[in-house]
Amino acid sequence: MENALKFYIDGRWVEPCGTDRMAVINPATEQAFGEIAMGNLDDVDAAVHAARRAFPAFAETSPASRRQLLERVLAAFMNRYDEIADAVMQEVGAPKALSHDWQAGIGRRHLEQLLLTLDTFEFQKKRGTTLISQEPVGVVALITPWNWPINQIVCKVAPALAAGCTMVLKPSEIAPINALLFAQVMHEAGVPAGVFNLINGDGPTVGAALAAHRDVDMVSFTGSTRAGTEIARLAAPTVKRVHQELGGKSANILLDDVDLELAVTSGVDSCFGNSGQSCNAPTRMLVPVALHDQAVEIARRAARAHTLGAPDDAATRMGPVISERQFDAIQKMIGIGIEEGAQLVCGGLGRPAHLPTGYYVQPTIFANVTQDMTISREEIFGPVLVIQPYETDADAVSMANDSVFGLAAYVQSPDVERARKVALQMRAGSVYINYPNWDASAPFGGYKQSGNGREYAEFGLEAFLETKGIVGWGA
Repeated sequence: MENALKFYIDGRWVEPCGTDRMAVINPATEQAFGEIAMGNLDDVDAAVHAARRAFPAFAETSPASRRQLLERVLAAFMNRYDEIADAVMQEVGAPKALSHDWQAGIGRRHLEQLLLTLDTFEFQKKRGTTLISQEPVGVVALITPWNWPINQIVCKVAPALAAGCTMVLKPSEIAPINALLFAQVMHEAGVPAGVFNLINGDGPTVGAALAAHRDVDMVSFTGSTRAGTEIARLAAPTVKRVHQELGGKSANILLDDVDLELAVTSGVDSCFGNSGQSCNAPTRMLVPVALHDQAVEIARRAARAHTLGAPDDAATRMGPVISERQFDAIQKMIGIGIEEGAQLVCGGLGRPAHLPTGYYVQPTIFANVTQDMTISREEIFGPVLVIQPYETDADAVSMANDSVFGLAAYVQSPDVERARKVALQMRAGSVYINYPNWDASAPFGGYKQSGNGREYAEFGLEAFLETKGIVGWGA
């Protein structure tokens, strides 16, 4: 695409400082379909300094004017909606319907929700004779992942913009095309020069430099827990704010009164969506021991419905995983599950026989999984579901919470009061009762090693604001 070998800095498409390049691989074909420039420390400095220069003026703009700017961003986003969806399909490998309806669709919904949020959000309020003022945190570095790329870009950029911050975006270098298109959206919407900047690059170079940069006031990062801890370490000397959305190993508790066919099938579908590459996917299905074998057979049938194939084939329900590296990591975890004695229900090692090319992972289910097994404890980030039997509700809650992660949890029961009681005991940032519709106004983020802070709606907006109390303001 146009400008793929450039960066967007200070309102212009500019040549990178270095000459490093990286191929963009289509995971369905294993072939390059494009190339991007890779940034270096000089590019980071240029982008951060542009954001720093732009901050004083943009911070002084009114919330009403920033809302109008976001309306223009939404309009420009919709003008390029199909381009963005097609880019995600090609670089991530998400099936066409998923790319159009959800990958790009969530970006639209975040913008719409934030516009609604701004209609009622109070940037200033009185408490007696004290004025409480919420003001932009400053220059922010936004480091986003490849699995839901435009979702994570928009849910960071939009609230940062609404707060009055200026920013530097470093998208994933293995899914960068949708981000370059989004930079065009921002330009076409008339975002002032220097307010939004984009540079491509890898984590150890560009990501690390942004995290450590003395002129960056905040880092918002979504990705692995391992990378998140490194970003926090790099950011510590400058005491900048670090906002993280990290890994997960989410439990899905099926209570003993569920419609088992519906609950298991929906759980399999939710786990395998986006080829299992969702940090909040319900990858641990906890079922009553008496229902375990029946649940396993339902899960086996449900897995067969996840047809693997080319993302642009209308019959495809599951595409490839993102990269050879990801494919190999998932294969390793499947091998560990087999070695540790879990019951392999379906799927397993290797590509499907009919798809020798592409990073296709067979939809895999393990049963009779115990709490000490690696596949029960470590994030796999692929289409792998583990089924674990439990004895009592209390056992299920204990097993679900016995994890270093706490991003999401799921509870299934026709008895809503019973499900609510269990939900309140979950040590997770999001709990979903009976597979509800996605809610753009709900907070998103995790407990424990799943991160800190929250995204979406006013929760995401507040993440980019500092709170100032002016005592003695008066009546």
